[in-house]
Amino acid sequence: MADADAAAIRAERGDWMQEHLAMYLDSGGAQGHIVDLSYVGGRELTTHCLIRYTGRKSGKTYVKPLIYGNVAGEAVIVASKGGADEHPEWYLNILASETIGVQIATQAFEATWREPEDTERHEVWEYMCHLYPPYVSYQQSTSRHIPLVMLTPVRSTEVFTSQKHQLP
Repeated sequence: MADADAAAIRAERGDWMQEHLAMYLDSGGAQGHIVDLSYVGGRELTTHCLIRYTGRKSGKTYVKPLIYGNVAGEAVIVASKGGADEHPEWYLNILASETIGVQIATQAFEATWREPEDTERHEVWEYMCHLYPPYVSYQQSTSRHIPLVMLTPVRSTEVFTSQKHQLP
């Protein structure tokens, strides 16, 4: 998918993403964890987490809602950017960090991250495509290898709040 096409999709969905983030933050995670994405080819009960990361250039703290899955106790997020030809900024920013903040529903934690390889990557990709079928078309629309990021909790943190975070 051309980056311009991906940008148009993000612009169309931008208000929804900001509303989703605000709902998640304002409720402390009581709302926004499970969202119906059937209208875009997803599942009715699609799980979302929040990731908190620092901009590698700006030094600002950002929070982004993302679909996630759970594989053997690790949360898995997908750097799909809707099938765009370039990686999402959040992914490039976490590459520059050893840990990131994560919130799943009402539980927040600091997590280390890794990218699965070989057979594990294939199995995790298949699982994530089952959770959110549009990932299949996203991968077909770009020549880049869409990264998977596995998150392992290392310590509990305070729940994210809207006063401290912004959407990039």
